[in-house]
Formats: sequence, C-alpha cells, structure tokens
Amino acid sequence: MTGQENIPAYILPSTRDKRGKFKIYIGMSAGVGKTYRMLQEAHALLRNGVNVQIGYIETHQRRETEALVEGLPMIPRKQLFYKGKMLEEMDLSGILLLQPEWVVVDELAHSNMPGARHEKRWQDVVELLQAGINVISAVNIQHIESINHEVKTITGVDVTERVPDSMLHMADEVVNIDLTADELITRLKEGKIYDQSKVASALKNFFQADKILQLRELALKEVTNQVERKVETEIPRAQQMRHERFLACISTNDAIARKVIRKTARLASYYHADWFVLYVQTPNERADKINLASQRHLINNLKLATELGAEVIRLQDADVSETIIAQAREKEVTTICIGKPHISLFRIILRTNLFNQLLKTLSANDIDLIILS
Repeated sequence: MTGQENIPAYILPSTRDKRGKFKIYIGMSAGVGKTYRMLQEAHALLRNGVNVQIGYIETHQRRETEALVEGLPMIPRKQLFYKGKMLEEMDLSGILLLQPEWVVVDELAHSNMPGARHEKRWQDVVELLQAGINVISAVNIQHIESINHEVKTITGVDVTERVPDSMLHMADEVVNIDLTADELITRLKEGKIYDQSKVASALKNFFQADKILQLRELALKEVTNQVERKVETEIPRAQQMRHERFLACISTNDAIARKVIRKTARLASYYHADWFVLYVQTPNERADKINLASQRHLINNLKLATELGAEVIRLQDADVSETIIAQAREKEVTTICIGKPHISLFRIILRTNLFNQLLKTLSANDIDLIILS
C-alpha cells in the first residue's frame, strides 16, 4: 500500500513529463457542428499518423456526424446497469491504460452515473490531462458556470449540468463554432439537429432567433476573453496589439463639448473600446465664477457622456495639460480627443506654453491626439 490508493489520480503527479494539451470546441447551442468538427480534426490527426482515439462521442443520430465516426479508432464504452437499464459511459480506466496521444471526449458537461470514478465528465478530462493525454472536447455556452444566470434569463431554462470556468482557463485553445440564427433554425427544420417529431416544440422554445442571437453573443464574448487571456500571458506586452481607449477632453463650451462627446462615442463604438470624458475645472471655472447656464450645460453634457457609455472624470487643477497627461497614463489611453482650436480648453493649453511638452509626452507614450471639427 502506498497511501495514495484513495486519492483521485488527477491530483497526483503526472505520469508524463507535462500535462496534456486541451482543446475545447464551444458553441451557442446544440446543432452548430461542434461534434462534427471534432471528428474532422480526429480524421486529420489520424491521416498524419497521430495515435488518436474516440473516448466518447455523441452523434445524436445525425447522419452527417455518424458518417464521420467510421474509420476512427474507438475505445469501447463501459456498460453499467442503472435503474433497470443498461447504460454506457466513457471508459476512463481504459483510456488511461491505452494512453493514446490524443483522445476525443464529447459532452464535457455530462454528469456521470452514480458510482462512477468522478461525478462529472469534466473531472474525467482533468485526470486525462494530468496523465499527459491530449484531449479534444466540446461544450455549449449555456453550460458554463459563471453565465448560468444570464442563460436562464435568456432561455427561461435553469441548466443543471455545468462546467466550471476554470476548465476554459485550463484550455490551450478554445474554438467557437458559429452559425447565424437563421442558419441554425434552417438546420433544425431540415432535421439535421433533432428528429422531425421534436422540431415544432424546439422552434417554440429554445430555437427562437432572439434567444439564439443572445447566446451567440455570449459564446463570442467568452472566446474573445479566452484569446485576450492567452495574449496577455503568452505574448510580451511590447509585442501585443494595442487595445484602443479614448479620452474626450471637454470644457464648459456647450456646443463643442457635445460634439466632442458624440464623436468620441462613435469612435469608441467602432473600435469596441473603453472611453472616458475628462473635465478639468480651472480656478477661473469655479461655480462662483461661471454663470448658471454654463454650469447646467456642463452637467447635461456629463450626463450625456454617461448615457453614451463613458466613464466621467471631473477634476480641479490649474494645469490642464499635466492633468490630461496624468489621466491618459493612468487610464492607459491610446487616443485623446479634443475640440477645434477656438474652444476654451485648447486656448488654455496654448497659453500655458506646454503644448509642445504635451505633444512630446503623448508621442513618448504612443498616445494619439485627435482634434475634432
């Protein structure tokens, strides 16, 4: 006895030099083609002489998918008798014994039958990875733990089989299998997702264009987040593509401030970027030194900025240039937007004789300056 017999294998030291690679295909719903793509990849690996095995695949009796299973090495499933029925589960022990280089494991969110080694299939996958086996798997976006509440709000369904977000973070690669809502509904009507007897019910419930569109957005965002995490951790910061962040600088000049805010909002929307609106109150713009109309316009413009999605920053300082530079650095801004030269803010900058310093500082920090008409 070693004292480790009752310890789950996935927390024991790896039997190979390193953890296996992990690739996840993710989609907005059933029927987008995740399993199909996994099988295509398995065929490609096999053609290249790679030892790939099917650990578990669920075709849902889809003819196109079933056709791709043919010719692929498959590890026999384990048969279990449960509640008067003979059921099949993935044979985790068999996979670990055969030690294929790659294994395909479908239905990542699946709950194993009582008495299985692990409660969830994703835990089986963790053990395979810790054993040095590379895994290709698939999951629908509605099974991701952290967005369970959003999914319930969209679909009205409380998904009980869920995968922790840590599994996505563990993945070396997350691939989104994407279709438009119309394409997915067409596939459903053609009987390529469910049997025709289930199509009418599916169209009335889950497979509605507005629900599909929102789930599609969640899937795209999740994959985007995964890519950003990989960029941040694997690519030196100096080599990373910069993400735009805009800073709109306004004064109490009502008409120009509104134009600067709206144009910066459009730029931020185009680049899907964060943006900020900065108002620096100089000693000459204290509440007791400017009229009520100017104060009201300023409040309304800052409210407009908030409504358009900006983070509003209000500061008091006599040195406008230095304040702009400091905020640009703090917020990691890539582009500063200001109004035409006749606006008061620009005149203040020119009068300080620090405009050249401003330009040099912005250039040194790779910050662009846009003068909006």
